[in-house]
Amino acid sequence: MASDLFNSMGGFDQNNLMKSLNELKSQVSDPNQAIQQMLNSGRISQSQYNAAAQRAQQIMRMLTPNGRR
Repeated sequence: MASDLFNSMGGFDQNNLMKSLNELKSQVSDPNQAIQQMLNSGRISQSQYNAAAQRAQQIMRMLTPNGRR
């Protein structure tokens, strides 16, 4: 599962990941509002949102000690 996650992100390269996250952070001031706008406009579906949210939770578990949030 983890390899699928990393492959979907283009492989794991910590420098590229951090650069991408910093770019995203600079472009989005309110992530919840941005996601809601994407849902409302139809740019993403509810199922795409759910899948992304699940992947985000998996990443958070990998980044926190003992898998806790």
